[in-house]
Order: sequence, then C-alpha cells, then structure tokens
Amino acid sequence: MREQRPTNLAINTIALPVTAYASILHRVSGVIVWFAMISLLLVLYYALQSEQSFNDIKAAVSDYFILQFIIWGYLTALSYYCLGTLKHIVQEFGYCEELNSAKAISWLVIILALVFSALCAGWIWL
Repeated sequence: MREQRPTNLAINTIALPVTAYASILHRVSGVIVWFAMISLLLVLYYALQSEQSFNDIKAAVSDYFILQFIIWGYLTALSYYCLGTLKHIVQEFGYCEELNSAKAISWLVIILALVFSALCAGWIWL
C-alpha cells in the first residue's frame, strides 16, 4: 500500500481558516502584552518616584508621537488578547466549537478588536 503524502508544504500556499488566524493573533498579542508589561512596569516605577517624574512621563507621552503609537499598539494587543481569551473561555464551556460557529466567533473577536483599536486611537489622538 502506497501512501500519498503532500509534497508542497509551503505555508504561504496553504489557505488557513479564520480560526487559525484568530489563534495565531491571540498568541502573538499575548507575547506583545507580556513583553510590553516589563517596560510599562519600569515606567510605572519611575512615574511613582515623585510628582516631577510623573509630570516628565506625562509630558513625554503627550509630546512624542512614537510613544503614543507604542501605547496604542499595546492597548490594541491587550484588547485583542482579552477578547481572544474570552473566546477561548466560551469554547472551553462547550459553545461555538463547531466549524461554522467557531468561524463566526473568530470573526466577531477580530471585528471587535478592530473597533476597540479605533476607540483607543480616538482616545489617544483626539
């Protein structure tokens, strides 16, 4: 008996379902959140030293676009990570495990994350 195995395993030629993209984004956003937490804790430590250090942090964030962009990126990753975690909790309870409902909840999480990202951008820059 001869087994026919796929010979083309190039990941860029394989069409992944939206559930796979949602899972990959959840993992990437988790890594971003945990690494960003290190720098945020250092900034918090510095900001809590005195009123002057707090005002320095506040002025730097309000003056430099790159810091605002980093904060927006962190809030975007955090919102997607939280929404993805809620999706996984719902699925752990046995809901939305079928393919169609898993696709629907994955799209819902991605769309809500985009909405939260836009809201965070409005909060930071408007």
